[in-house]
Amino acid sequence: MFAVSPRWLVANFKQHFLWISLRNDLCNIQLIKDLVTSLKNYITAEENKLKQVKQWAEKLDVLSAIAMQDPEGFLGNPVNAFKLMKRLNTEWGDLESLVLKDTKEGFISNLTLQRQHFPTDEDQTGAAKALLRLQDTYRLDTNTISTGDLPGVTHKSPMTVEDCFELGKIAYSEVDYYHTELWMEQALKQLDEGEESTVDKVTVLDYLSYAIYQQGDLGRALELTKRLLMLDPEHQRANGNLKYFEFQLINQRKAQAQEAQKAQEEGKERRKRLTSDASKKKKRFREPVPERKMYEMLCRGEGIKLTPRRQRRLFCRYFDNHGHPKYLLSPVKQEDEWDRPYIVRYHDIISHGEIEKVKELAKPRLRRATISNPITGVLETAPYRISKSAWLTAYEHPMIDQINQRIEDLTGLEMDTAEELQVANYGVGGQYEPHFDFGRKDEPDAFKELGTGNRIATWLFYMSDVAAGGATVFPDVGAAVWPKKGTAVFWYNLFPSGEGDYSTRHAACPVLVGNKWVSNKWIHERGQEFRRPCGLNETA
Repeated sequence: MFAVSPRWLVANFKQHFLWISLRNDLCNIQLIKDLVTSLKNYITAEENKLKQVKQWAEKLDVLSAIAMQDPEGFLGNPVNAFKLMKRLNTEWGDLESLVLKDTKEGFISNLTLQRQHFPTDEDQTGAAKALLRLQDTYRLDTNTISTGDLPGVTHKSPMTVEDCFELGKIAYSEVDYYHTELWMEQALKQLDEGEESTVDKVTVLDYLSYAIYQQGDLGRALELTKRLLMLDPEHQRANGNLKYFEFQLINQRKAQAQEAQKAQEEGKERRKRLTSDASKKKKRFREPVPERKMYEMLCRGEGIKLTPRRQRRLFCRYFDNHGHPKYLLSPVKQEDEWDRPYIVRYHDIISHGEIEKVKELAKPRLRRATISNPITGVLETAPYRISKSAWLTAYEHPMIDQINQRIEDLTGLEMDTAEELQVANYGVGGQYEPHFDFGRKDEPDAFKELGTGNRIATWLFYMSDVAAGGATVFPDVGAAVWPKKGTAVFWYNLFPSGEGDYSTRHAACPVLVGNKWVSNKWIHERGQEFRRPCGLNETA
């Protein structure tokens, strides 16, 4: 053993302690460094979050400032309506997810509370479908819609790549590959033109190639798949599709070659004979235009069948309903809109003040419009009637009673057995496809519960102008009546004999731009026996 100097022991202890302390300090410094780095990363992440939230808030602030200047006009633009649904549904969901990573419970709970009032996926899908329906009815190409160049638009709103992609994706989820193709192509076009987007070309091409394949164009689907693989050679689904499309295309070309050879073997004479017979048949029989096609044509202002000769028989006049005391000194302006069925329009028949009061009374009660199921008789919503409606009774406000009395004075028909005044609002894409107002023979119990007979006539007030679209059309006769604020149109649904006039089948065209307000009065048979005597002829 050897002796240990206390001085040496103390010196070594101090050195050892200093080393441990130094080592701990180094660890602590490293720990602090890591903490600072983590803190900085957290701050950067939070700043990025805040930056995104701020950008979203500024975007929404600009949007709300524009929208509040003319809410109905702004929402009357179908692109604005779709983008608003998308922004409050999809984008807000992304923002909420971003903020949920934070620990500020108050803000999160506020977000969650507000979220319940926002549009749902169903609302966003509805807005998208409305936009697609307008695109078809008015034959609008995707670029026109995307650039915001819609007729009558006051708030032009271009669509981003994300908007186009989202619209295409909704169509895809509805197994609507035609519109999927249109909107994915538009998204790809805008990406090719250099627009910056969070959506990449690979994703768009993936949807686009599959939508085109589903429509039978294998060659084009193959070309797009090859383009996708140039951008992402490791794309698993695209590599699988490439082999499948190539295989299917070879089979398709073989089948086409066999069909061509078979057709050639059948002989030229037979083909000539078939062609000749077909052309003769075509000349002899002219196929009628399908109702849906005629309906859409009339909505666009095409296909109207009123000849110049018939047009000359229509007149404008001052109308006092055969010397009615109220209108003898101040007759109303009446215009013939159509001859068969006879449709008349009354100008300046409802004032701006009356319109605003009717809307004020109706707005709190507006609900999705329903139709009566012809089999069960139960009221239900239907995809071919897209509007909101409310019913106003005569006793709830003197003005409603005055309006009902005005209709009675001008038509000469009893209002006590008529239905209440129905107010309807057609927003973006709002429509009511071809229908009859009266009950047909195969619907004997259509209005049995009312006990007032069939609907003898229809009176329709136009309570707003519509920037584009929204006409009332009669596909069977090729008639179109355009909305004009302050006017009303009137026609009989039944002949004097009580038989239904099937030429009155009509529709409300989709509102392309704007907001359409109407109110209608359905007048029934009971009480009209001496006001409109029964005719002996079935159709007279």
